[in-house]
Amino acid sequence: MRRDVFQAIADPTRREIINLIAHQPLNLNSVAENFNISRPAISKHIKILTQCGLIMIKKQGRERFCEAKIDKLGEVSEWVEQYKKFWETKLDSLEQYLEKLQAKPINKKPKKINLKNKKHERSKSI
Repeated sequence: MRRDVFQAIADPTRREIINLIAHQPLNLNSVAENFNISRPAISKHIKILTQCGLIMIKKQGRERFCEAKIDKLGEVSEWVEQYKKFWETKLDSLEQYLEKLQAKPINKKPKKINLKNKKHERSKSI
């Protein structure tokens, strides 16, 4: 099954694995020690990250080290960027509208209510 980067980062455990090995390559046991889930579960996450191209496994002797290939996250960045531009445009328009509203002088004066007359009118109707 071919997976994409978006599937990989959809899971918080996989995001944390990427974060861990982005700083330095770690062997599978070192990665697993950072989580309260089983080693097979970590291996499954590693497999998904490998299929997506976010991790490369390198063998050094008997050890297997996970190395991050975060350049693939560029796909996510490009996708998010289009929506960032969209919302920036919308927020700029809202800001301009609010500035225009604040610049308008308020000409309406509130009507003064004569409470004495109101009381008198109510007593006549009763």
